[in-house]
Amino acid sequence: MTYRDFSPQTDPVKGKVVLITGGTGSFGRRMTQTLLEHHDPRKVIILSRDELKQYEMRGELEERFDKAKISKLRFFLGDVRDRERLKLAFRGVDIVIHAAALKQVPAAEYNPSECIATNINGAENVVAAAFSARVQRVVALSTDKACSPINLYGATKLASDKIFVAANNMAGDIGSRFCVVRYGNVVGSRGSVVPFFQRLLAKGATELPITDPRMTRFWISLDQGVAFVLSCLELTQGGEIFVPKIPATLVTDLATALAPEAQHKVVGIRPGEKLHEMMISADDARSTYELDDRYVIEPEFVEYTRKSFSKVRGIKKVAEDFYYASDINPERLDAAGIRDMMKAYLG
Repeated sequence: MTYRDFSPQTDPVKGKVVLITGGTGSFGRRMTQTLLEHHDPRKVIILSRDELKQYEMRGELEERFDKAKISKLRFFLGDVRDRERLKLAFRGVDIVIHAAALKQVPAAEYNPSECIATNINGAENVVAAAFSARVQRVVALSTDKACSPINLYGATKLASDKIFVAANNMAGDIGSRFCVVRYGNVVGSRGSVVPFFQRLLAKGATELPITDPRMTRFWISLDQGVAFVLSCLELTQGGEIFVPKIPATLVTDLATALAPEAQHKVVGIRPGEKLHEMMISADDARSTYELDDRYVIEPEFVEYTRKSFSKVRGIKKVAEDFYYASDINPERLDAAGIRDMMKAYLG
């Protein structure tokens, strides 16, 4: 298994004002730390709707960085459901990283209108606010569940992906460019299976629940996810869906890596859950190109000026029958690799 470094070749945020929606989440926190520590933005704005999380995040950052770095931070209370609030927040912003979403599959199935309001209507609001404020670049975070979705969360993220890709056709002389980043499970992120297993083990559990011993998932570290987003800002011509080349693993291997002595109890697949995840379907292959460290799904409807990846030397189209799924992925993450990624997450 190859642990890829997706770090950008340049500093795509140097001198720029960056706003992160859902900025108090796992991704937003790590992105903010990375921007302050390794890059040179003019300003970093955290937009979220929870004042307590903002207060806690500010305290954590103040302990870590000096006053010069902290002076670049702004915290803005708001919700992506509120278009007018977004228009205020986006004024003077150069780059928007859209990470706000409702992500829990069971919660989305039980509260469909809430999931739609945030993930679909919120995406439309981000696009409209970006146009209003003449934002240069917008990158939206997606999920493997958006490819051939079987649950509402995945369906809303697929709709969101389509909204951001199509937004390029409406940019006109504003020149805003939108792209999407799609990747799999993030090791250690809130709500993922790793913290769930860790909580059970901390309580003295001697067995871990496994939905199905055949189940596989894609995995990426939080730092890799942050680096990948920044590198896509560097590459985008507008309208792409970027997919990183990342390893997959059996869920049983994940459980074994975390607790070698624990038994596995098969509890069955939950409603709305796939046995294997997919990030590129065979139908997407017709417009998918392969780079050394990622795949690029190019937009099919282009009514704006962009440089196609098909014109770039050394970039080839994938085979017509290609698809990218966790069960056939040749890159496998073994137990040692899982432990290494967990160590990186825990610092």
